[in-house]
Parts: sequence; C-alpha cells; structure tokens
Amino acid sequence: MTDLSRLVAEAASKSGLLWVEVPGDRAWPVWHVWVNNTAYVVSGPGEQPLPDLPDEVVLVLRSKDHEGRLLRVPAHTRRLSPEDADLDDEWGTATQALKASRLNAPPGDTVARWAHDNVVMALSPHGDALEEPGHYDDASGAAAPVPTPATT
Repeated sequence: MTDLSRLVAEAASKSGLLWVEVPGDRAWPVWHVWVNNTAYVVSGPGEQPLPDLPDEVVLVLRSKDHEGRLLRVPAHTRRLSPEDADLDDEWGTATQALKASRLNAPPGDTVARWAHDNVVMALSPHGDALEEPGHYDDASGAAAPVPTPATT
C-alpha cells in the first residue's frame, strides 16, 4: 500500500497546479501553494476563477514526471480571513506563501487586495485516496468543454 501522506505531499509540493473537483460541477484547475500539509488557493477578481466551495471537495494531483493524474484525494475546505487569524496566524502563513508564488501580480498591496476582494481557501486532504498508483478508475474522465462566449 502507498504511503498516502508522503505521496500527497510530494505531488502537491512538486507541482503548482492541481484540480479541485466540486460535487455537481466540474474539476477546476488552480495554482496553489503547499504548506503544512494544506493546499492554499486564492480566487476572485484579478485572480483565478473558482466557485464557492462546499465543505468537502476532491483534489486531483498530477505527476510532475508524466503530467498525468497521480492521485485523487478527498479534502476538507476552509475559507481563511484576516479577522479569523488565530495564534498560529494561518492567514499570514498562507498569504505570504501565495504572494511569493504569485506571478505577474498587479501593483499595490496584494495581500490587502486579497483580504478585501478575494477568497483564500485552505484545502486539507484527508482519508484514503479515491485513486492512486495501481488503482485507477477505468472511466475516461472526459468532460464537456466549459461554456464560453468565445467564437473561435
């Protein structure tokens, strides 16, 4: 049996991209940072699109070697807020890591903009993998393209 916690940590820390499967919706590709066994993501105006997340989602982690699906794991979600900062200051830890990883940020105080206009989420994997090396679903995983107003 695979050491899931090590495999999740390795996959999440080696790739800045994962997919968040939202029940009743689709899988959303997101950039993230991996800190203390948690994936942190920021979404909203000026950032990546992501719908409101329920308490539970599925994370799809890719292999850095072959860029294909490596793991599907359930994850708890929590919305972070600077007002809810506890003694460990998870907001500060998450936003500083996200800011350091954010490419081409608009001018100004990025963290203050996130606090005011955006959503910062903590995605914490838990439990057994839904798919892992040697144990993959045989279904294709194909999904319909996302609707778009684009004409070409």
